[in-house]
Amino acid sequence: MRYSYKFSDAIHLLAYLVINCDGDRSSKAIANSIEANPSAIRKLMADLRQAGLLVTQPGRPEPTLARQPKTITLLEIYRAIQMDHDLLHVDPATNPQCQVGRAIQPVLSTYYQEIQAAAFQRMRAITLADVVQQIKQYNHTK
Repeated sequence: MRYSYKFSDAIHLLAYLVINCDGDRSSKAIANSIEANPSAIRKLMADLRQAGLLVTQPGRPEPTLARQPKTITLLEIYRAIQMDHDLLHVDPATNPQCQVGRAIQPVLSTYYQEIQAAAFQRMRAITLADVVQQIKQYNHTK
């Protein structure tokens, strides 16, 4: 199974911009922090810019947040990077001849919808400022 790190990388990118506001904010520097390809970072930046979370200028490696970190929620970041798919997935290929295989899809789908709604509600309550504060606190104690 392959996992997508786009959400984590987008949060990392935005937190990097807040914490390194006076430093190197080029896609190369951000990519170095995330350990990703600069072209992948530019794609994330384009998604964040299109969502109104980031301001960039062609030819200038100085991206900035479009709003204050305390007004940007994790759910906005999640939606900005086009992660509009379910968080949890039910295996669609189960055996309909088996009593478990026949029922597992609709049963789990109901629970998964409840879990996703709760996760999205929590993501609405966590801001980029919260993440930045925790990063600073973590680094202060290390």
